[in-house]
Amino acid sequence: MVTVTWKVEGMSCGHCKQSVEKAVDELGVKGEVSLENKTVTLTYDESKVTTEAIKEAIEDQGYDVAAE
Repeated sequence: MVTVTWKVEGMSCGHCKQSVEKAVDELGVKGEVSLENKTVTLTYDESKVTTEAIKEAIEDQGYDVAAE
C-alpha cells in the first residue's frame, strides 16, 4: 500500500469533499480530503490502480490536481 498527498484546487465545501472522496472510493482508493489545506491524502494498492487513473477520477469531478 502507498500513501500520498496531493494538492487539489477548486474544493471549497462539503460537497466538494464528498465528490472527491466518492470518486476515488469507486477505484478502491481511500481518500481523506482537507478543505483547509486543499489536499487529498490517498492510500491505495499501486498494483490495482494507477496514479493517472486516480488523478483522472478527481479531475472528472471538476478539480485540478497537482500530484506531489
